[in-house]
Amino acid sequence: MGDLGSITLFTALALAAYSTVGSVLGRVWNVPNLVESARYAVYILALVLAISVASLIGAFLSNDFQLQYVAANSSLSMPRIYTWVAFYAGNEGSLLYIAFVFSVLSAVAIFLAPARVRDSLPYTNAVLMLELTFFLAVMAFMANPFAELSIEPPDGQGINPLLTHPGMFIHPPVMMAGLIGVTLPFAFAMGALLAGKTGDEWVDPGRVWGIISWVLLGSGLLLGGWWAYTILGWGGYWAWDPVENAGFMPFVGLTAFIHSIMVQKRRGMFRMWNIVLINLAFGLALYGMFMNRGGPVPSVHSFGASSLGWVFLMFTGIGVVVPFVIFFLRYGSLKSARNLESSLSREAAFLVNNLLLLGIAFVTLWGVVYPLISEATRGNVVTVGQPFYNQVNGPLMLALIFLMGVGPLLPWRSASIRTLGRAILGPGLVSIAVVVLLVILGVRKPYAVAAFGLCALVTTSILTEWARGTISRHRQGDNYVLGFIKLIAANRPRYGGYVVHLAVVLLALGVAGSSFYGLQKDIILAPGEREQVGNYELEYLDTDVTPKSDRTEFDSTVNVYRDGDLLRTMTPQRAFYPDFRMASTRAAIHSTPVEDFYVIPSEILEDGSVGFRVFVNPLVWWMWIAGPVLLLGTVIALWPQRSPALAHLRDPAPRSARPYNVSEVPDQAGND
Repeated sequence: MGDLGSITLFTALALAAYSTVGSVLGRVWNVPNLVESARYAVYILALVLAISVASLIGAFLSNDFQLQYVAANSSLSMPRIYTWVAFYAGNEGSLLYIAFVFSVLSAVAIFLAPARVRDSLPYTNAVLMLELTFFLAVMAFMANPFAELSIEPPDGQGINPLLTHPGMFIHPPVMMAGLIGVTLPFAFAMGALLAGKTGDEWVDPGRVWGIISWVLLGSGLLLGGWWAYTILGWGGYWAWDPVENAGFMPFVGLTAFIHSIMVQKRRGMFRMWNIVLINLAFGLALYGMFMNRGGPVPSVHSFGASSLGWVFLMFTGIGVVVPFVIFFLRYGSLKSARNLESSLSREAAFLVNNLLLLGIAFVTLWGVVYPLISEATRGNVVTVGQPFYNQVNGPLMLALIFLMGVGPLLPWRSASIRTLGRAILGPGLVSIAVVVLLVILGVRKPYAVAAFGLCALVTTSILTEWARGTISRHRQGDNYVLGFIKLIAANRPRYGGYVVHLAVVLLALGVAGSSFYGLQKDIILAPGEREQVGNYELEYLDTDVTPKSDRTEFDSTVNVYRDGDLLRTMTPQRAFYPDFRMASTRAAIHSTPVEDFYVIPSEILEDGSVGFRVFVNPLVWWMWIAGPVLLLGTVIALWPQRSPALAHLRDPAPRSARPYNVSEVPDQAGND
C-alpha cells in the first residue's frame, strides 16, 4: 500500500505541474491541443489521487504500522469505524485529503465551466493546479503520508481521544473542503483578470462556487460548535478560539463576496470591489490553513499541527500579494457599468453590509494576531479573550441583522424615505411589539432585547414578502400552496437567500438566549443525593467503571426532575486515556426548543461522590436547526432556473403588488 501510495502521489505532482505550465503556455502560444491536454490532466489527476487515498485507507484497515502516519494515528484497539477519522487526524493525512477534495472540485469546476469563460479558462485552470502543485510538493518532500519506519512497531499510538466523536466524521472534512474551496471562485476571478476579461464573464461560476464554498464553511463551523458542545465538557459551542476563527474569517469574507457578486450580476456594479473581496477571502482561507498546519496558536481544534508553519506562511504571503498585484495591473479596465445612484438603495445596503462583514473579519484577525504582535514588540504574550470579540463584534452583528431586515425591502437604484417607511412599517411595528412584550415579561438585557427585536424584524420582513407574492399569485388563479411554490421557483436566488436569512435568525436566537440567560452550577453529590439547579433537580444514582485496553470509562447515572416529576434518566460519561494523559467527556443533554439541560461528570472523589457541572442553556436547540435550514436555502438558491418555456412564471408578483419596488428594472434573467 505504501509503495502504491507514494507512486501515485508523485504521479499526481507531475500531472499538476504539467497542467499548470501547459495551460499557460497553450494559451500564450495559442496551441489549443496543449490547453486541452492540460485540462485532461486535471481529470486524470483526480483519479490518481483517489488511488492514493484508497492506499492510505487500506493501510489503516490492515494495521500497516510500517507507515509512520498509520502508527501515529491508529492502534489495534481503535474501532474500525474511526478509520475515516484517523485518515485525516494528522497533518500528512489531512493534506492528502485536502489535495484529493481539491482535485475533484477542480475537475468538476473545469468540466462545468460555461462557454463564456472559455478564453480565461486556461488561466483559471493554471491557478487551480498551481495551488494543488504546492500541496502535493509539500507532501512529496516534507510530509509524506506514506513514509515508512525502519522498524515496524507491534502497535500504534492511537487516535486523539477528542476525535472519537460522531461529529468528526463530518466536521473536519467539511471545514477543510470549505477552506480549500475558496480557491475556486478566486481562480475564476484571477483567470479573467489574467486573460484581460474585466467584464462580468466570470460572475456566474464565481457566484456558484462561492456559495458552495460558503455553505461548506458555514456547515463546518456549525458542526464544530456541536462537537465542542457535546465532547469538550465546558457547556459552550464557541469560544473565539484561534482555529475556530481561522474558519470563521474566510466565511465572513465569502459572505460579503456572495452578496456583492449579486449586485454585479444584477446591475453590473462593484467589479473592482468584488475582486478585492474574493482576494481577501482567499487570503483569509490560506491563513486558516496555515493556522491548522503549525500556526503559533495551538488549539484543541487544531489536529493537523506540524513544523510546516513557515512553508504555509510563505505561501499565504504570496497568495495575498500576487493577486493584488494582478488586480492593480488591471485596475484601469475594471470600471463598473453603472455607478451607485443613491445611498438609499439596495446596492448601498449591500455595500454597507460588506463593510460590516469586513469589519467583523478584521476585528477577528486582529484578535488572533495580537498575541504574536505583543510578544514580538513587548516581550510578553497578551491574549485577547472572548470579552473583546463580544464587545466589538456584537454591535456589528446586530447591525448586520438589521440590514437583513431592511435591505431586501429597498428597491434597486434609489428610494425615497416615504417608500422605505411604507415598506418597513409592518415589520417595524411587529419588532417594537416583540420588544415591548419581552420587557413586560422581564427580559431586560439590552443586547438580548435588541437581538430578539431585530430577529422579529427580519422574520416579519421575509414572511411579508412571501405573503404578498403568494396572495398575488392566488389572485391570478393559483391556490395558496401552488402559488407559494411558484413564487420560490420564479426567483430561486432571491428566495433561497431569504431562507438562509431565516437560518441566521435561528442561529441568532440560540446565541442570544444561551449567552445572556444561561445558568451554570458546579455540584458534588453522593449516591442518592439531590441538588436544585434552576427549575430542575438533579439526583445522582451511581457510577459504573469499565476498564478497557486504552482507557477507563466512567458512566454516571443521574435522574433529572422538573416540578417534582421525573423528567429523564441520563448517563453522562467520562473516559481517561493514560497514554495521552487526557480525559474525554460526553455530556448528557436533554434538549427542547425552550432550553437544554446539560450535565457532565468532572471527577470521582475518594468517598464515592462525584462532581458534576450542570448548565441550563436556553434556545440552543434552534442553533442546530439552523444548519438544515441553511442547507435548504443554499439548495434553493443554486437550483437551476426553469426553462425559457416557463418564463411566464419568473415575475413573482405584479409591480402593483410591491409598491415600494417601483424603481426596479428586471435584468435579462428576470431576477429581482
